[in-house]
Amino acid sequence: MAKGRFDRVGVAVVILAAIGAVLAGVPAQADAQVYVGGAGESPSDALARNMKELGSSPKNFDALIGAGKASLALGDSQAAAGFFGRAEEVWPASPLPQAGMGAALALEGNGNGALQYFARATQRGATQSMIGADRGLAYDLIGQHAEAQADYRAALSASDGDEARRRLSLSLAITGKKAEALSMLSPLMARGDAAGARTRAFVLALTGDVNGAKGAIDAAMPGSSSNMAYFFRKLPGLRSDQKAAAVNLGIFPSDNEVASASLPPAATNPATPTQSDDADGDRIGSIERWLSQATQGTATVPNPPAPAAPVPQQLASVSRPATTATATRKLWLQLASGANSTGLPDQFDRIKSRNRDLFEGITGYIAEEPGRARLLIGPFRNSEEANIFAEDLASVRVDAFTWTNQPGQAIRKLPSE
Repeated sequence: MAKGRFDRVGVAVVILAAIGAVLAGVPAQADAQVYVGGAGESPSDALARNMKELGSSPKNFDALIGAGKASLALGDSQAAAGFFGRAEEVWPASPLPQAGMGAALALEGNGNGALQYFARATQRGATQSMIGADRGLAYDLIGQHAEAQADYRAALSASDGDEARRRLSLSLAITGKKAEALSMLSPLMARGDAAGARTRAFVLALTGDVNGAKGAIDAAMPGSSSNMAYFFRKLPGLRSDQKAAAVNLGIFPSDNEVASASLPPAATNPATPTQSDDADGDRIGSIERWLSQATQGTATVPNPPAPAAPVPQQLASVSRPATTATATRKLWLQLASGANSTGLPDQFDRIKSRNRDLFEGITGYIAEEPGRARLLIGPFRNSEEANIFAEDLASVRVDAFTWTNQPGQAIRKLPSE
């Protein structure tokens, strides 16, 4: 990529980082205080408080759920999944761990997988208002917008009602209901909600009002409209499920995928973004990869204990050409994930650099699914061995949780150094 073009991408990345609360679907700080803990408690404070409790009482169900919700509010779906998996072991009959896993998968862009967990949560007693804000996102990601909007409306009076309102506004805009979408944001705009102001810019862009979107984003973030104009122009041309992934999670397709927007929505997750050969494709590819790293793996978690139980895996697999294909179900430790595998080898090198002796003789592997790639080590003979190594990793501040592949799923080995 030419230096000038890279500079332009860099500027856009900085702007996108500043509106990450909208792109990543993570509640704004003020709203996350309500979402996670008591009045005035930030997600990081809530996580620290629950982690302290878990240090003396590792099976404290409320602390596990609280730590999981705090991790979600910080955008760390992997850590959240670990906490919810442990909570499931403590109280299998509760709907909260299943609802939490559904929220974590929705945050990763796996709408179909998330709905499986929400169905189980409902069987265990979860109400629509309890899970609506997150299940609505899962529905939006698979193009079922009427169901999404019904869920969001049911959650408007719940503790995460502001986030449900923002997501409902985006969903209404996706389905062409501009006036209703803007009206939905009015209560947030009246009290100066910053995330609501940024959401309003996306609503205008989704409904084809590029100039209005530029004015709205400039009002919220002066001088940023020139850097966002490209994305505002592209949004109306996406499929409805791609729009939901773009404005809620920062997953933006390449130009090749934009060109196929007239095709019926896929039955699975939004396609894994790929980098096209032209300048526009370079911009999208670079920004999407950065967003994936920024929203999926960089939230600061103060050395959480390794999950004591296997985390339920995502429920969909895909047939791909493979370097290594596993014929049976195997147990792994997951170290990181992303929307695609591009940055995972470098991330494995950075993880190993924390303690070369610990990783001596350890090889990395990558498992790929629709919209998600996982960095793995293993396989392990049993969960006891996996958990022992996870504890060793936690001692050098490397978070890991157990994951089991589907029979026949492609797992490829990273090249040795």
